[in-house]
Amino acid sequence: MFRFELAYLRFRDAIDPASIRYGVPPSLMASLIWQESRFHPYRRGKSGEIGLVQILPSTAREWAAAEKVQGFCSADLFHPSTNVLAGAWYLGRALQRWRSRNDPLPYALAEYNAGASNAQRWDRDAAARSIPFVQAITYPATRRYVTEIAERHRNFGRPWRRWFPAYRRAPRAVSAPVRRYTAPLQVPPCSPNPPQ
Repeated sequence: MFRFELAYLRFRDAIDPASIRYGVPPSLMASLIWQESRFHPYRRGKSGEIGLVQILPSTAREWAAAEKVQGFCSADLFHPSTNVLAGAWYLGRALQRWRSRNDPLPYALAEYNAGASNAQRWDRDAAARSIPFVQAITYPATRRYVTEIAERHRNFGRPWRRWFPAYRRAPRAVSAPVRRYTAPLQVPPCSPNPPQ
């Protein structure tokens, strides 16, 4: 748990603004990043995912078009701020889509990991069988993904509160309301040579 929270502090300057902009709690973004890449900004996934949040270039292009980001290219995803902005947009959009549920978090995480069509299929199956959504997830890796991120998000900050009284008094990121921010994006220019 300590390594996770120390890694969050290292990338806080990228996580917090993206979280505010897209209405996703910083602790949730940090939990997702830990699960996806263990905070390695140059990580590449088996299916072409890139960076901290392991986002696909096609999804990042959707984000860039929605936010009117000029000159976006896939190599930009190696920059932590750009990568986290795109991931927070995608997760925030999923949270909004599932906001009518009592707890939209498992639905949004399942969508982030396995796609919207799978999340919708599992939702229909859970309703038809009267079981919790997480039990309806048929992919074991996605079920584990959802439960581990939710657990890490729920326990964010817990080890520190025991030893640091000032941390105890500070509002927890998991329960703090998140306001949306709509100023123009500042995205670094495209790098001609992405890291290998």
